[in-house]
Amino acid sequence: MITLRKSNERGHAEHGWLDSYHTFSFAGYHDPKQMQFRSLRVINEDWVAPEMGFSMHPHRDMEIITYVVDGALRHRDSMGNTAVMRAGGVQRISAGTGIEHSEVNDSPTEKVHLLQIWITPDRKGVKPSYAETSFAEAATGRLHLVASKGGRDASIPIHQDADLYLGKLAKGDSLTQPVAANRHAWVQVVGGEVEVNGVRLQAGDAAAITETERLAISARERSDFLLFDLN
Repeated sequence: MITLRKSNERGHAEHGWLDSYHTFSFAGYHDPKQMQFRSLRVINEDWVAPEMGFSMHPHRDMEIITYVVDGALRHRDSMGNTAVMRAGGVQRISAGTGIEHSEVNDSPTEKVHLLQIWITPDRKGVKPSYAETSFAEAATGRLHLVASKGGRDASIPIHQDADLYLGKLAKGDSLTQPVAANRHAWVQVVGGEVEVNGVRLQAGDAAAITETERLAISARERSDFLLFDLN
């Protein structure tokens, strides 16, 4: 079964310096039918104005993943980590017992485009930690494991039985991915246009997939997407 979440049906907040679309209920956007999907609690697609961003603020007991689509994002946190991530960059914060961080557009002239993702952890009170990597040079035509419980196959470890993949497809490429029994999938299209089990999705669209043994994904044009495999 596939349930669509169309891009233009998401919550929207325009703050001048921040243009943000909320897949699930977040901040001032509340829809009781769109609270989360399994352990996937937040997917916000943000465009942040030059040299603007989120000042230091706290989190706890959440797995926070940021994927930079375009531009440059400067990170700083209370553990002493600093970084500038560019297109294809991924960072993970395990907030655990508590952390503060800031995320600011590092460019004086260009917007930064990013996806902010929250996954609820399978246990609370873990020691906070930070990790980052880049998929800027990742090959097309396949899935790349970004994050998983325990950090399988050199992916970033997270505190939840969830796998996050980045898919990069050229026009005409296709792939299949099994979905194990009692597992669920969420596909979030970052750019381009794909078909998932025959259902067309464009940039910003998403699909919740349940009771399915296999995903067949094909690209109608050059496309990037995120695939979540959730318990």
